Amino acid sequence: MPDFSTVTETPQDKGSQEQISMLFTRYQWAAGFCRDKKVLEVGCGAGQGLGLLAKSASLVIGGDIEPANLKFAQRHYDGRDKIKLLLFDGHKFPLKDKSIDVVILYEAIYYLSEPEKFVQEALRVLKDKGVLLICTVNCSWPDFNPSPFSTKYFSVPELYQMLKTKFPTVEIYGAFPALADSAKTRLVSFIKRTAVSLHLIPKTMKGKKLLKRLFFGQLIPIPAEIEENGYHYQMPTLIPYNSPNSTYKVTYAVARI
Repeated sequence: MPDFSTVTETPQDKGSQEQISMLFTRYQWAAGFCRDKKVLEVGCGAGQGLGLLAKSASLVIGGDIEPANLKFAQRHYDGRDKIKLLLFDGHKFPLKDKSIDVVILYEAIYYLSEPEKFVQEALRVLKDKGVLLICTVNCSWPDFNPSPFSTKYFSVPELYQMLKTKFPTVEIYGAFPALADSAKTRLVSFIKRTAVSLHLIPKTMKGKKLLKRLFFGQLIPIPAEIEENGYHYQMPTLIPYNSPNSTYKVTYAVARI
């Protein structure tokens, strides 16, 4: 099995201001769906968003297939009764049918060898009126760079169609516009696209640190827990589901039973 800890944002790493804002936006947005709910985050990684979710949810279960990732979360959230951590594969959840109100999968669907099985499992554990939230990098973004362990990236129409086969209501959102609005931004975009095409981008978070400093300047530590202040929040925007979208860097999906 691949070592997913090498491609996961963890508290021992540093990131750009935009990277941290993306991390914050995911969970601040999800929190609006989680008030007084039982929540499951599949592929929770180091668990940076679990605490923010637990402020509004009645229970938060974080699960990941990589033990090294879960150790960060286990150390940080030790003793917090509203947060439970489990080691499991995203294709099969160790939970009862209709036991969860909200299922979350953030920046991990492209690692699943059979994403349809994940969707079926989400449908199984969700209660009536349950909600599935997905966030993924937009593979139609011109600067898109695939992760080394990825299996399948979904365009907007592909993500919509996969979810619509199981869920009656699906909405697609975009966030973080990919705007080349300055000479510097256009230059960074050109360099990045060239590096991607020549396969020069390092495969691990550690290896990408130098490039991030060149592209974005001073890096800041990735926190063990995302807080509700100090980070820029960008509200996701509802977008058409029937055509690829190159306007946004990030794609969100909301699927409702």
